[in-house]
Amino acid sequence: MKKILLVEDDLTYSRIVKTFLEKNGFAVEASTKVKDAQNILNSGKFDLIIADFRLPDGTGMELLQWSKKVFPQTQVILITHYSDIRIAIKAMKLGAFEYITKPINPDELLATVNESLSSKSKTPEAISDDASPSKPNQKSGNSPSTNFYVAGTSPESEKLEKHIQLVAPTDLSVLILGETGTGKEFISRRIHEQSERKNGPFIAIDCGALPKDLAGSELFGHVKGAFTGALDNKTGHFEAAHGGTIFLDEVGNLSYEVQIQLLRAIQERTIRKIGGNKEININVRIIAATNENLLLQAGEGQFREDLYHRLNEFTLHAIPLRRRKEDLEIFAEHFLKESNQRMNKSIKGFTSEVWETFLGYDWPGNLREFKNIIQRAVLLTTGPLVEKEALPADLNNPEFAFSSNRPSNPMNQAQDLPSPRDYKSQWIEQEKELIQQVLQDTKYNKSKTARILKMDRKTLYSKMEKYGLN
Repeated sequence: MKKILLVEDDLTYSRIVKTFLEKNGFAVEASTKVKDAQNILNSGKFDLIIADFRLPDGTGMELLQWSKKVFPQTQVILITHYSDIRIAIKAMKLGAFEYITKPINPDELLATVNESLSSKSKTPEAISDDASPSKPNQKSGNSPSTNFYVAGTSPESEKLEKHIQLVAPTDLSVLILGETGTGKEFISRRIHEQSERKNGPFIAIDCGALPKDLAGSELFGHVKGAFTGALDNKTGHFEAAHGGTIFLDEVGNLSYEVQIQLLRAIQERTIRKIGGNKEININVRIIAATNENLLLQAGEGQFREDLYHRLNEFTLHAIPLRRRKEDLEIFAEHFLKESNQRMNKSIKGFTSEVWETFLGYDWPGNLREFKNIIQRAVLLTTGPLVEKEALPADLNNPEFAFSSNRPSNPMNQAQDLPSPRDYKSQWIEQEKELIQQVLQDTKYNKSKTARILKMDRKTLYSKMEKYGLN
């Protein structure tokens, strides 16, 4: 029987989830605090940890990072609200198997638990597409999830693709800027595949997931005896990427000491292993990415300005999903196909109501959030089309999505919400008045109105028809 540790400080919620999992054949032990959970984990073996993000003495993220160091083979599922969506995505990069959102749907919870227990856990340093030095020729695979790039049809997407085609054949270092979840690694793979290095290795490294004391060893390797635990020689990622491309995601997270080593590697095109005295020539193209302001960090002394300029020979901007809604259909079709294969289903598409919701939503978690929502909807759908009821409640009711005080009822989305009809009617009325006012101010210039309201024209037309503003 698989053992699960549930860390949830809401005792009612914890009891409901615990009972549900036990009825489905799992042994569940519950805790309410990070410290208690650590003590429990130290006293026995567990296959899975399910932890709420917000806990009395810390966060689920802290427990995740601790468990990945002490019990790297134990899977972790994080429970969040939609207001924590960016944090949840960060948790995925640090080694969490998945995140699920409150209020939890029982079928979704059970499917995620079963999938996590049947999947081999990854340690944080192995998260970046399994980019291990022991596999030096790692290129993107043939599976849709690892080899899927949408050029897009929106003006910004076409501009991005044009810039990719311009820079790919060169050997310039590229810095990709963009929010979390916007597909920066897909862009880097696209550059690699369109370059003369396409037959060489592509190795992706999440710098935010590298242990600070081992980052230099992971990137540049070490010799036997270089430090405690260095029992053999190690080939670093740079040496393994020789002849190909190395992608440094969240490069701003590298320590100042490693930044110095990286700058030297770029300038001299040589590396030296930790504890070694031999110079090793490297032929590697560097693509870096960040969602931070590196120039600001440079001004604060956290990032070397000379390294920034070395990495930033050419800049690309990954586009947030809210600004490329013309491409939603392409992404939706891909994620639907992927989810059908994963769950052995044959859902054909989405209803018009679902599309209206997709187009009207802001997508703070970008592609990662979009993929998870479609995956969840496919799981809950029994008919040929995904219905609006299969979407998370927060997606259908954006007035609740980012409220820290909004209610949640365990395992039930519909009960105990305080006067939802009143909130919904107020939201609709305010939105209608805003659109009407902007239309009047722009003399009914719909393109200008859409830009001011930060929505695409299709969404504006849909809302104008809905509110009778044509």
